[in-house]
Amino acid sequence: MASFAKIGLNNKVIEVLSVVNEVLHDSNGVEQEVIGIDFLTKLTGYPVWKQTSYNTIGGVHNNGGTPLRKNHAGIGYTYDEDRDAFIPKKPFNSWILNEDTCLWEAPTARPNDGKFYNWNETNLTWDIVEKI
Repeated sequence: MASFAKIGLNNKVIEVLSVVNEVLHDSNGVEQEVIGIDFLTKLTGYPVWKQTSYNTIGGVHNNGGTPLRKNHAGIGYTYDEDRDAFIPKKPFNSWILNEDTCLWEAPTARPNDGKFYNWNETNLTWDIVEKI
């Protein structure tokens, strides 16, 4: 299945739909994004769609294929035309966009010690999550 993001005001993703791959094939059997966009435009009456891939996260394709638009689109994501990328909502004001992955990163790395942490925006620290 191919996935397409419906793009609304301010380039926000407002819906993600799936289309059977064969719908996207041209007369030579090659998948074409524009065919999927035309299909969805006729189906929904809405003209602004961008293809996205469930297998792409942080600019890497999970199955070794070609990554598409840095990240799989989700509702509330922004489509950045200059980067040709889907960018998730910024989780905290202090976080910084990684230009390579188009994912947000904390200003300090989360400890990698097997424990669970939550970001503390007030103190700009990772606070350990105590067991219940």
